[in-house]
Amino acid sequence: MFTEMKTAREKMVERQIAARGVVDVRVLAAMRNVPRHLFVPEAYRAAAHDDCPLPIGHGQTISQPYIVASMTEALELKETDNVLEVGTGSGYQTAVLAEIVRTVRTVELVAELAAAARLTLGSLGYDRITFRLGDGAMGWPEYAPFDAILVTAAPAGLPPALLAQLRDGGRLVIPIGRVEQTLVLVRRDGDRFLETELYPVRFVPLVSAAKEAP
Repeated sequence: MFTEMKTAREKMVERQIAARGVVDVRVLAAMRNVPRHLFVPEAYRAAAHDDCPLPIGHGQTISQPYIVASMTEALELKETDNVLEVGTGSGYQTAVLAEIVRTVRTVELVAELAAAARLTLGSLGYDRITFRLGDGAMGWPEYAPFDAILVTAAPAGLPPALLAQLRDGGRLVIPIGRVEQTLVLVRRDGDRFLETELYPVRFVPLVSAAKEAP
């Protein structure tokens, strides 16, 4: 099983990720190292490396492998970056981030998903991840400012709290929109937030008690 899954990951990286233009060697290595099949429900493990998202329960999904890699690459991470993930979900994206940076903070609103992700990540030895159960749109002000923020669900607009918690020079990668969605890279330059639209995406909505930007 170990060899079979390792081979499946190698093919996934070669055919779905590198072939589509992801070139960051740290991201490619992380995608090869993280055992994706352990982050999906057993019923879907045979499809764990397919080129598609998969359901993980509670109306949530584990993102398509290429999207995970592409979003991670867009953050332009350094090992020492202080990184916030909004939407722990299965914990797969969390593990990919933890392969690249020393410390990851991750926030999840659904208690059952947070508990399952924490268990899986702990069993795999990811011991430099800090977890929080709560409203991800509010960020995690106690650990701000962040060098990089990655959001794995789509709000209607940019959450003001996340912008405020971004370090000068920091990067935010986030899907925006309810019906038609676009992946957006935001760079902070002093009091300015420079937005670059990357490509169309489809994510589950970001569930939040916070008032969203129009």
